[in-house]
Amino acid sequence: MNGPFQTAQQLTATALPAEFEVLAPPPLLLPGEKLEHYQVLQQAIFADLAPRSAIEWLLAIDVAELSWEIQRYRVLRHKALEIHRQKAIEAALRSIDMIGTAPGFEDEAEYYTLQNAVSWRIDAVAATEIDARLARYGFDQHAINTEVYVQAREIFALFEGLMNAAQTKRLLLLREITNHRFLGASK
Repeated sequence: MNGPFQTAQQLTATALPAEFEVLAPPPLLLPGEKLEHYQVLQQAIFADLAPRSAIEWLLAIDVAELSWEIQRYRVLRHKALEIHRQKAIEAALRSIDMIGTAPGFEDEAEYYTLQNAVSWRIDAVAATEIDARLARYGFDQHAINTEVYVQAREIFALFEGLMNAAQTKRLLLLREITNHRFLGASK
């Protein structure tokens, strides 16, 4: 199943036969996903697996779907980590900015801490200044990354579980294709 990388022209050589098109409904893409990317992935899988029967086409279609889901989960997991990075910056800023805040000024200090975290995300100059300030207090990128993973642990575990389940299903489908071919060859 593995071999040299194929060009786009070679990949189209193993297209879904017209009589099996009903087996592959259009993909359900999320905003930001591109149909062309899905089709390239699907064609690469079809070319690699070279399905020979309706059953193998069904299995290959499922392998392509699962492969797309795995890629999707990786992107979404990364985006979740980016979101939690701002929260980690907030937590670090809070730990250095809120110390010694006079009673009655906590709400205002909290407001400015949140504003600084937003500025860190959208303003490169502010981000550089905030990163330097955090570093002076011992919050290097490793400390921030640790806080990101602590804050995102539940969603990170969710995506890891989804990816592992999809990878397991994909492996089972690939074994099923191999078994189908072996049984077909032994008849």
